[in-house]
Amino acid sequence: MEINATADRVGEYTSSLVPPEVSIVLPCYNEQDHVLSEIERITAAMDVSGYRYELIAIDDKSTDQTLARLREAEAKYPQLRVIAFRRNGGSGTARRIGTAEARGSIVVWTDADMTYPNDRIPELVAYLEAHPDVDQVVGARTVERGSHKLFRVPAKWAIRKLAEWLSGTTIPDLNSGFRAFRRGVALPYLKLLPPGFSCVTTLTLAFLSNQHVVDYLPINYERRAGRSKFHPLKDAYRYLLQVLRMIMYFNPLKVLMPPALWLLVIGVAKGIADVVQYHFHLTTNTVLVFVTGLIIGAVALLADLLVRSRGD
Repeated sequence: MEINATADRVGEYTSSLVPPEVSIVLPCYNEQDHVLSEIERITAAMDVSGYRYELIAIDDKSTDQTLARLREAEAKYPQLRVIAFRRNGGSGTARRIGTAEARGSIVVWTDADMTYPNDRIPELVAYLEAHPDVDQVVGARTVERGSHKLFRVPAKWAIRKLAEWLSGTTIPDLNSGFRAFRRGVALPYLKLLPPGFSCVTTLTLAFLSNQHVVDYLPINYERRAGRSKFHPLKDAYRYLLQVLRMIMYFNPLKVLMPPALWLLVIGVAKGIADVVQYHFHLTTNTVLVFVTGLIIGAVALLADLLVRSRGD
């Protein structure tokens, strides 16, 4: 009996030295009623997949019993690792720290609110394994089941179209939280992740802006369990700013040069009209429009020079 117990301890110690292939990052905030069901669903799917994995559940300073539920689960599921924040940092912060702490070469992001098909996590991992040229695979939602649909659907569509134009790529789902990616590719971009929901948008645009291949798989999206943390006006505004910020970070010419060229064209056309109408005299607004175009164009070129010399 003692020999068997010792052998079991040696086996557990040896397995702990072998790094997992997959790290699943699960942000949790006030999910006490369903977080255990979500953990059970994830572990059940991963246990039969054959992948070595770890599940990193991050409690974002929940005000309910979420942390207590996670501590209970930690004793039951050996692959579960719980990280508890001492103050609320947002889902983006949780995903950033979880990815930094991950030991697997493939990282999976998902949510604990029962909306995403977490039983399909092995499918995302298998897709990356089968396609070595793909650096990220995103679960593209086929329907919108969130709250405030009357506002969210057109707002998300407009922001997605802006992101597609700025990145020059078709994006079926810009802000899906269900995705798998290669950790080594994502590490340089972790510093760019904002604390809120727009972190998923940021990671998508960071990959696309640097010519990393991102593929999409259609998924079902269920109605969330519990109360939504999405604020329609505030978070939509943050999404819009983050899209512009990311494109400015990687490709400022795409944002600044079009308005600069338009102002220059308008200034030249207005100058020709002034020469004809006012006998070779230029009006003040003509000069202002042309000079503004020159200034924005100069800023665009300077920003592009800085991006190219940054080396990241």
